[in-house]
Amino acid sequence: MPINIDKALGIFPQALTLRARRAEIIAANMANADTPNYKARDIDFKGALRQATDSGSNYGATLKRTDARHLTAGGDAMSEAVKYRIPHQSSLDGNTVDAETEQAEFTRNAVQYQATLTFLNGRIKGLMTAIRGD
Repeated sequence: MPINIDKALGIFPQALTLRARRAEIIAANMANADTPNYKARDIDFKGALRQATDSGSNYGATLKRTDARHLTAGGDAMSEAVKYRIPHQSSLDGNTVDAETEQAEFTRNAVQYQATLTFLNGRIKGLMTAIRGD
């Protein structure tokens, strides 16, 4: 009986990809903490994960080229999940980055990334055990 690897691994590969992308976005926020008029961004993780699991991989990017002259769908397919963060306190220079909030979110995301990686590793070990018949 064939095994569907995508179903066996569950949502963990998509969640891991989203966590990595969220780390990049939060790091960009922290790097631009002193940039005037920079708007802090974050990912709506639940919505992005729902979109990724509902429509398979590629985060819902179902673009089709009907002509060879059309551009390929090589852009950021999950850009809809990226939202602007609402600041707790406004800044005089228009920057919405709160360094403490970003640092806390980055740490929380890193812990969740590690947890997702641990769950995925457990799934892979389980599959390897099933394949070997141990």
